[in-house]
Amino acid sequence: MGEEELFERLQAFRADDLDTKGGRTWAYVYDPGRADVDRVAKRALLEFYDENALDPTVFPSLLRMENEVVGIARDHLGGDDKVVGNFTTGGTESIMMAVKTARDHAREHRPDIAHPTMVLPVTAHAAFHKAAHYFDVEAVTVPVDTTTWKADVDAIAAACDERTILLVGSAVSYAHGVIDPIPELGRLAIERDLLLHVDGCIGGFVLPYFARLGREVTPFDFTVPGVTSISMDFHKYAYCPKGSSVVLYRDAALRRHQLFAKAAWTGYTVINTTFQSTKSGGALAATWAALNYLGDEGYMDIARRTLAAVDAIIAGIAGIDDLSVMGAPESTLIALTSDTVNVFDVVDEMRADRWYVQPQLGFAGSRENIHLSVGGASLPLVPALLADLSVACERARVHPTAPPDASLVELLESIDPATLGPAELDLLLAGAGIGAGEAGTPGLPERTAGINAILNVCPPELAERVLIEYFNRIYVPPAR
Repeated sequence: MGEEELFERLQAFRADDLDTKGGRTWAYVYDPGRADVDRVAKRALLEFYDENALDPTVFPSLLRMENEVVGIARDHLGGDDKVVGNFTTGGTESIMMAVKTARDHAREHRPDIAHPTMVLPVTAHAAFHKAAHYFDVEAVTVPVDTTTWKADVDAIAAACDERTILLVGSAVSYAHGVIDPIPELGRLAIERDLLLHVDGCIGGFVLPYFARLGREVTPFDFTVPGVTSISMDFHKYAYCPKGSSVVLYRDAALRRHQLFAKAAWTGYTVINTTFQSTKSGGALAATWAALNYLGDEGYMDIARRTLAAVDAIIAGIAGIDDLSVMGAPESTLIALTSDTVNVFDVVDEMRADRWYVQPQLGFAGSRENIHLSVGGASLPLVPALLADLSVACERARVHPTAPPDASLVELLESIDPATLGPAELDLLLAGAGIGAGEAGTPGLPERTAGINAILNVCPPELAERVLIEYFNRIYVPPAR
């Protein structure tokens, strides 16, 4: 295939993709509203695209950049000179490394624990459950205050036992954008001699700027006694390319449990700081470049505009009768719910107008809602967003998706996910509107309200089983 044809085809593939720039996508991507930042980051990414971060003795440039990036994160999060960390590919890897570190720390210091647990609020990110699955650490979840959506420290304390090795708090939680009571969790961790990880993946970078702008921010970083590790993404509100995060530890003695080495085989000696062995230095170089190009003043300016956008959205939602804000958002994340319209219909109507707002299912007292991640490019678009949300609510009221009837809900609640065979799964997928297409495999639906309405009333285990089956069927090579 020739170069021109190749890139024409690549561009054609993007016909149905959401816009990553311009501020109309309110989840998954983060736009600083400055084209120069993207230009600089992409140039650095390409400059170091071929370098391999597997072995710092071969590419010492990457070691230097990683240490400098970690140093920026350490200073930003109130760490002293003992704080160390590593660059990772994203928040999930950072969180998983923290859980792996806690498990291996317990193996050394508390070898009597055969089946360790970690205690986390039900609002903690799903990455902790993924880590539990991978590393055989049981995740014990506890309810949160359903007014503030913050962790209940007394409930967490009550859930701790002799097998507990790790406590978890969020700054901020993804669903509602609030900070858990980290100082109280820190005191509990010290009292029980436990590790405490703070998930600052989406809030950790921007919260210190909000505090400097005069907003009240619950302490959450290494200045809080008892905090032993923090994860923070750069590819969110530091506006670096995807695949850039960091996990930090109170000291190197704790971080040692994250590392893996293997000499007992016939090949080269392996030493990995994180999950991956071979990894391009591009994302690291791009992160270093973006952080140093924007600098503290540049990020402060973006944070100021972002905070103004958050305040304008919250004030504007008060004028839309169909929508209300859940809780009291403390960062850049806002959850909207409704008593009068189906929020999943509103999501579809916004998508039809080339906006992406994210649907979130109801769970553990948190109603189904619309998630907004507010960013640097958001402020000029707030009036248009609010106007189109209002129109979308009107359309959703006129053409509502019928909610699942009581008999279907009863049927779904009676199904044991473990017993489902291919035929039963075919029926469930078809009932959700994501059945087999012409090629015999499910396609990507244009509207998702019907799917989300069914998933919203499914027991979580059944929803997970259906989603796994669906994704297992769409990730297939083209027919010959």
